[in-house]
Amino acid sequence: MFFWLSFFLLAACQQHDDDGGHDGHDHGAHQHANDHMHQTPFDSLVERFNNPERDAWQKPDWVIGLMGDLEGKTVVDIGAGSGYFSFPIAAKGARVLALDINQRFLDYIKQKRDAMSEKPAIETRLVPEDNPKLMPGEADDVIIVNTYHHIGNRPDYFHKVKTGLKPGGALLVIDYKKEELPHGPPLEMKLAPEAVVSELQQAGFTEISVDEESLEYQYVVMAR
Repeated sequence: MFFWLSFFLLAACQQHDDDGGHDGHDHGAHQHANDHMHQTPFDSLVERFNNPERDAWQKPDWVIGLMGDLEGKTVVDIGAGSGYFSFPIAAKGARVLALDINQRFLDYIKQKRDAMSEKPAIETRLVPEDNPKLMPGEADDVIIVNTYHHIGNRPDYFHKVKTGLKPGGALLVIDYKKEELPHGPPLEMKLAPEAVVSELQQAGFTEISVDEESLEYQYVVMAR
């Protein structure tokens, strides 16, 4: 279940040295995570991301439900990859901005979108590693799944994300628990949820909740 964290909970802002740079300095950890992922061939990554067996532990319908009614909203999917979340979010009536640093993933999403009889409202955007390139107040909600640990200088990056959110908009972060798991990157590349909370507070988010129970391999952080 979710528990609420006050902006003034100083303990949540403490550094945790064993989590690889969540004092706001990535120390190259995010680059190691990127290199680790891209050692896998592109087609294998797409197959892994779209594997139907993923649904059992990722619970995409439940995750998307956390954002509430999406009809007519603009949702940003950071690190959209193969569009695993972009397509079902668009199916809920949202306009999706699918962001990725890899043009091959964006081409894959565009080809899949354009082949559909009823084309979903998905716009792809190639973005740099250090900037989501959102216009002020452009998004109702932002979702980032299994990608948070790939980003360097996260407080600065997510301050830019915050600027791109409308008043009352939500950021939904889902990433792997800092444990030995059958999915996700090596342990040293993972971040504890306390690290995410601290970094998002530094980015300017004030209302933050954490759920470590609902997903088998991941935690959920909701920030406003």
